[in-house]
Amino acid sequence: MVTEQDLGVLLRVLAAMVLGGVLGVERELGKHAAGLRTHMLIAGAAALIVGLGDAVAEHFTAERYRSLLQVDPIRLIEAVVACVGFVAAGTILHGARGDQVTGLTTASSLIMAAAIGIACGIGAYAIAIGVSLLCVLVLAMFRRVERRIGR
Repeated sequence: MVTEQDLGVLLRVLAAMVLGGVLGVERELGKHAAGLRTHMLIAGAAALIVGLGDAVAEHFTAERYRSLLQVDPIRLIEAVVACVGFVAAGTILHGARGDQVTGLTTASSLIMAAAIGIACGIGAYAIAIGVSLLCVLVLAMFRRVERRIGR
């Protein structure tokens, strides 16, 4: 049976995936390793993990579970950050010359996609939308600035 809570979690995951996709499109246009699908999935997974925290807590609210259940939403967020850190680390490559490092911006955008997903997961849509727009501004506009200053 589909509950109102289930639909709420699905809506939050959908919002996270759409907003993660906003970052992913910019990365995709730049032909980076992690693009549209990766950003969408990471944002969606973050929202799902946070949303499931509420569902698990509600599921185990029966009297017989109260002494056993300790819900700590911060642990869910820590788990998301640890997982995304692992994935993001895989996008960072150290060049043969020693002074070349690539993938830092992609790794950072993956972490931001997860943070946007967490914001959607707790229903903080205004923050998620605002941060998504700020990220696109940084990724797209500052790329032009970097080109002009000769990076």
